Amino acid sequence: MTADAVVVGAGIVGSACAAELAARGMQVDVIEAAGVGVGATAAGMGHLVVMNDSPAEFALSRYSRDLWLELAPQLRERDAFVRCGTLWVAADEEEYDAARAMHEAFAVQGVAAQMLDAPALRACEPALAPGLAGGLLIPDDSIVYAPTASEWLLSHSPEAARIRLRLGAPARTIGKRHVVLANGERVHAAHVVVANGLGARQLLPDVPLQPKKGHLLITDRYPGLIRHQLLELGYIKSAHHASGTSVAFNAQPRPTGQLLIGSSRQFDTVDPAVELPVLAQMLRRAARYLPALPTLNAIRSWTGLRAASPDGLPLIGPAGDAMPDTWLALGHEGLGVTTSLATARLLAAQIVGARAPIPPGPYLPARFARESGHG
Repeated sequence: MTADAVVVGAGIVGSACAAELAARGMQVDVIEAAGVGVGATAAGMGHLVVMNDSPAEFALSRYSRDLWLELAPQLRERDAFVRCGTLWVAADEEEYDAARAMHEAFAVQGVAAQMLDAPALRACEPALAPGLAGGLLIPDDSIVYAPTASEWLLSHSPEAARIRLRLGAPARTIGKRHVVLANGERVHAAHVVVANGLGARQLLPDVPLQPKKGHLLITDRYPGLIRHQLLELGYIKSAHHASGTSVAFNAQPRPTGQLLIGSSRQFDTVDPAVELPVLAQMLRRAARYLPALPTLNAIRSWTGLRAASPDGLPLIGPAGDAMPDTWLALGHEGLGVTTSLATARLLAAQIVGARAPIPPGPYLPARFARESGHG
């Protein structure tokens, strides 16, 4: 039976797109080469955070975080949704000024935020190193376990009855209103949505995606050591280096009492192996903010590959005139979990010709065709 839409990829973005299209009455086929919520979805931290590096990033992340807050009461305990808040930590007065500017920007946009001076920061998170200048608390930021949230969207959400999931079905090529699987089978649909991250480069070689490798480490259980997702204000600068290796402090309290420690970024490799020098550099950075970190037991470390676009914004919209009825939901880099629900809303609105909830222009894939002089 021909579906209304076929979604390639069952990570958090693909799962969100499938659920949103199903919510609009479509019959949706989801094809996935491996398992639900694997790949970049499983490798990430699951942080639901409002980011404001640009107006477009702010609009998408703010809207999507609000959608997560609406969805949260339906999620299960195993989906590990926690409204822990984000605490942006300022190491010095320059970063404290940056926190103040972020606070003012959020206030204008109606995003709840609270400035903390040095004593308030110590009271809020006693495990942080002494001598830090202060911070900015965003109380509504949250975390979620994205692999199980993906599974919930596809199999347990109110829309799941209109979703057919096929695992172990790698896509080989995309044609007009169909996907050819590796076994030669054709899966037909009125619309094809490509949402399989870096895997899209094999299906659409011209899609402008670049891998960014990241390391994470999780500790044993230390309940209450930290209570908020902690990020250094220098993270914003280091997260967008155009080349080379960078690290920044990022620590998350998991509901289990474990600490998830990040983060790193590398452009020059797609090797999935943990690189001990990079991991050590990341942990040294984290220990500057959490002095107790070297005394904690580590359980395991791993890496993931983020799919990044040239301008840091995702590609959400039609693939182009040469690929009619093919749609992209790609290039979310480190914000795929945060922005998945908003991505699905934006894409579904374009597919059905409805008014988009936020202006879609900054995320349209056509912006790169224009830049290259094509289209």
